[in-house]
Amino acid sequence: MIARILLSALEERFFEGRVLILYGARQVGKTTLVKELLSRFKSKSMYLNCDELDIRQSLEARTTTELKKLFGDARLVVIDEAQRVRDIGMTLKLAVDAMSDIQIIATGSSSFELANRTSEPLTGRKFEFHLHPLSLSELSATEPIHETIRLMDHRLIYGMYPAVETATSERSVEILRELAGSYLYKDVLAWRDIRRPEVLDKLVKALALQLGSEVSFTELSSLLGVDKATVENYVQVLEQAFVIFRLTPFSRNLRNELKKLRKIYFWDVGVRNALINNLNPVESRTDVGALWENFVIAERIKALQNAHQGFSSYFWRTHQQQEIDYIEDRNGKLLAAEIKRKARGVRMPKTFTQSYPNAETAIITPDKLLEFLEV
Repeated sequence: MIARILLSALEERFFEGRVLILYGARQVGKTTLVKELLSRFKSKSMYLNCDELDIRQSLEARTTTELKKLFGDARLVVIDEAQRVRDIGMTLKLAVDAMSDIQIIATGSSSFELANRTSEPLTGRKFEFHLHPLSLSELSATEPIHETIRLMDHRLIYGMYPAVETATSERSVEILRELAGSYLYKDVLAWRDIRRPEVLDKLVKALALQLGSEVSFTELSSLLGVDKATVENYVQVLEQAFVIFRLTPFSRNLRNELKKLRKIYFWDVGVRNALINNLNPVESRTDVGALWENFVIAERIKALQNAHQGFSSYFWRTHQQQEIDYIEDRNGKLLAAEIKRKARGVRMPKTFTQSYPNAETAIITPDKLLEFLEV
């Protein structure tokens, strides 16, 4: 098993009188992670899979006494896919208030469902964590550095979902195609009562084709034949299902800085490539620059989240088409990164460096990526 960075982070928060909530898309390894934690408590642990109807019913509308009876002498209780339980927030509140000697972990594959159902009842009673597909930092800890560098192009095509990483090439393609279907966000489709799932499918493919470019919701609404509000709603659904994330423009000093639009990236480039049915090798692709940009930004954000760093991420562009791929603000300190496969001829725009003279700058090529991920 590839060690996940969040394993120790979760353990460090045990028995502080709070529920630990673990978010993540389907198949990123949430169940494997929590079962590793459960194994450390052996007979003093309990695993409740809320995909099972009887398990959901055992947690719904229960009193403190009933919950104590259900948990028995368990010290660690994992409630998997907790968003399926009606009024799960109140159930968790009762449990954490009455049983301080028990550590509860709740997992969910949709941030919207679980967050909405726990936010008010669990105010001041929870710690939240996000588990993504495998990170390059996690993989590089289990293999020689030269192997990580050698496999980078392979991972640029197939991504780093755990099942993909450990499968044969043929099986990897099958897994990616399964994920690229509605599998990743089917729970959200049902919960949000999405009436036109075919539009959502077309939207995610359109976003995959616009990788690295500014995205206009107005243009997408025209392309898909739906109103702009529907596009915005469906983009939010994809974000909440951990399929995509967005960067907004960085603007602080200049009148001519871009202040609208957004860039949208995929948490896993393998899923993105499967969506457009293009798993061709790097040397025969025309989108390698955009893929590399997506890959690096996703890995940087994973590294920051795994390290529990507070940060904000942006891109920068002026109306005169000067641009920087990635801007990061951590505690008021700016980092500007140009993300290129080759560094030759790449320079930071003078407009930016003169306006933000204290910003750190970097050019991220494949040989610099692992260093960039040390946060």
